[in-house]
Amino acid sequence: MKKHNYSAGPCILPQEVFEKSAQAILDFNNSGLSILEISHRSKDFVAVMEEARALALDLLGLTGKGYQALFLAGGASLEFIMAPYNLMKEGGKAAYLDSGTWASAAIKEAKTYGETVIVASSKEQNYNHIPKGYTVPEDADYFHCTSNNTIFGTQMKEFPKLNIPIVCDMSSDIFSRVLDFTQFDIIYAGAQKNMGPAGTTLVVVKEEILGKNGRVIPSMLDYAKHIKAESMYNTPPVFPVYTSLLTLQWLKNLGGVAAIEKINNEKAALLYNEIDRNPLFRGTAAVEDRSNMNVTFLLNDEAHKDTFDAMWKAANISGLPGHRSVGGYRASIYNAMPIESVQVLVDVMKALEAAV
Repeated sequence: MKKHNYSAGPCILPQEVFEKSAQAILDFNNSGLSILEISHRSKDFVAVMEEARALALDLLGLTGKGYQALFLAGGASLEFIMAPYNLMKEGGKAAYLDSGTWASAAIKEAKTYGETVIVASSKEQNYNHIPKGYTVPEDADYFHCTSNNTIFGTQMKEFPKLNIPIVCDMSSDIFSRVLDFTQFDIIYAGAQKNMGPAGTTLVVVKEEILGKNGRVIPSMLDYAKHIKAESMYNTPPVFPVYTSLLTLQWLKNLGGVAAIEKINNEKAALLYNEIDRNPLFRGTAAVEDRSNMNVTFLLNDEAHKDTFDAMWKAANISGLPGHRSVGGYRASIYNAMPIESVQVLVDVMKALEAAV
């Protein structure tokens, strides 16, 4: 029996994506070649890249609105430095919201390039909530935020309305909920949280914000060069891009972001309701900021840990332990996680209650 995979990333993917990508490893498009060995300049793969870029914009509602989609290597962590390289002016500054580990990492990288203002932080409370009521400097070159904090289980439910570019790291909740994506000027997301295998990063850029910082940008860090080369400035991560395309096709056929948001809301409600109802458990994130992607929770009595761990493992659940920064448990319920798997976890939680 396939396990119920709650891993925070690399993540669960739809079964049909596994099957189609596995077939492509053996024979891609009946070419007699594997997707792992075809030329990235071949007609077949160029078509993959073009469709993946177009479908990403389509699902975000950004087609024909001045945006370009790129699939780059280097992980989302590379975007921590690419964003300031492309947007921060000589003598300028950037504004950052510190809401978790990866936001903090982005701030660290930006500081190596120029003045970086932290407008608010929840670090002192171990990032258990999203900071609110902050002011973003109007003279900042851009504002950076992280939409979902994988480790701490918090998620931004609204975003500030600003007259400067907004850069958003959506690595762990991309394509999971309906937003007005035109409010963002750069969106980036590592594939391995909700879209595909590790190895590629989706970057969506509003073209009109580029080329205005007056700096010379190293070629591999220049969004404009990657756009001009149609996301093939160098050899792209072929297999991760192809698998991401399969996932985007699956999502489109399901009904798009609006359809998956409804399912995600149901899954999150099912699990959070049990955490709140069951006297053996408690959530770690502020209720108003709870993530629909990463559900973090603790046992109220650690004496039950061995019993609970044995029970969820016996139920074929995998990837449930929380990050060391939080402890306890983290259930990552990304797009491809079926509600039936969430019910299995809820049933185990109820069984523990009955057993003790």
